[in-house]
Amino acid sequence: MIWPDRGLALAALVPGLISLLLLLPRPGVFWMALMALDSVLLALALIDLASLIGPARLRATRECGGTASIGEPHPVELTIVNEGRRPRGFRVRDDVPDPFEAGPPEFLVRIPPGGRATLDYRMTPHRRGSFALRRVYLLERSRWGLWQRSRWHPVESGVRVYPDVRQIARYTLLARRDRLGAIGLRRSRRVGTDNEFERLRDYSEGDEPRRIDWRATARRRRVTVRDYQNSQSQRVIFLIDSGRMMAGDTGDGLSPLDHAFNAMLMLAHVALVRGDQVGLMVYADRVRAYVPPTGGPRRIERLVHAIHDVFPMLVEPRHDRAVVELERRCRKRSLLVMMTNVFDEVGARQVLDHLGNVVGRHLPLGVFLRDADLFALADSGLDPAALPGSTPEERLFAPAAAAAMLNWRERVIASLRRRGVLALDVTPEELTAPLINAYLDVKARHLL
Repeated sequence: MIWPDRGLALAALVPGLISLLLLLPRPGVFWMALMALDSVLLALALIDLASLIGPARLRATRECGGTASIGEPHPVELTIVNEGRRPRGFRVRDDVPDPFEAGPPEFLVRIPPGGRATLDYRMTPHRRGSFALRRVYLLERSRWGLWQRSRWHPVESGVRVYPDVRQIARYTLLARRDRLGAIGLRRSRRVGTDNEFERLRDYSEGDEPRRIDWRATARRRRVTVRDYQNSQSQRVIFLIDSGRMMAGDTGDGLSPLDHAFNAMLMLAHVALVRGDQVGLMVYADRVRAYVPPTGGPRRIERLVHAIHDVFPMLVEPRHDRAVVELERRCRKRSLLVMMTNVFDEVGARQVLDHLGNVVGRHLPLGVFLRDADLFALADSGLDPAALPGSTPEERLFAPAAAAAMLNWRERVIASLRRRGVLALDVTPEELTAPLINAYLDVKARHLL
């Protein structure tokens, strides 16, 4: 597509201003000048237009990795080759999908004959899923800048955006340095004894004196304790709600479901390192993804692939179907980690009944993600300046309604605990550390 540039519009203003002189007496001489100027301008415009007409003899390629992590800059390399006989200047923009943010979004380049331009940029995905980059767009200016022409070249590339797995590398690094407290993990003291020796390590505050290995202490000249393994080959199965309760935006474009997936992957890594098996079931009004519980070093890859294109659905979650289906597929005793939220009696009754009924056969852990807006609304009743622009009735009744809902929610969670269900009540952004601490506490107390 070709259209006039700003330069041609400005050049056309000159004859337009001269035409005003035709209003004067004896405009004959101005007619001659105006016709000559129009002819020159038209000739220049046509000559300049000829520089854009015809094949551009360009070639475009893209180097782009096939997998990316949500929120992590992903490198892309574009190469534009000019196979023509004259230099060309372009404004280049890649076909970046909407959920991505490109930096920089476009380039201004000039390529000599037979030359090439290599353009590097990074695109940051803000949504999981599978995406396609199909074209490279070029906006070319004519030789004298009077015309523009848009072109595009088909360049197919596919990118799968997975949940954030960088946290796993950070956990591994901190574990090697014995600094897991930096991410909120606490050391769990084991209750009872284990039989299988694991390793020797330096004494740290809180270790039991009876675990000190005096021979190793004398040999190493440092106080050394024995570590014993917890029971291994146990099962951790995640039940993650992907219905309307897990939709919304908690900040940075992440939904509660995204935070649940990130925390799940982190705990799965911790469990696999300790020799346990990990499984997953994602459900809404039906089961949407299922990964049977197994171990092995490639289990994280299987979990990531299963959830990378699963998004919240605006439907009522069927907790009953998920628990019944899991009971049919997995009969061995497991730690069942259900991540959801409750806002109404129907959903709360399903969670209460079905998690309560599996106590004994399994060890259920209910993880309830707080709605920060609801808590903020309840707290606004203590601030007279809160809720600007609202009526006195809204400032009175809205916080009271929010507080009543939170009190009801707390009673539901307390009922679960009375029936033997472990429960966590946290915000989505703070989920990972409390969830791992709950798992470590279960292992230390030998509840499985």
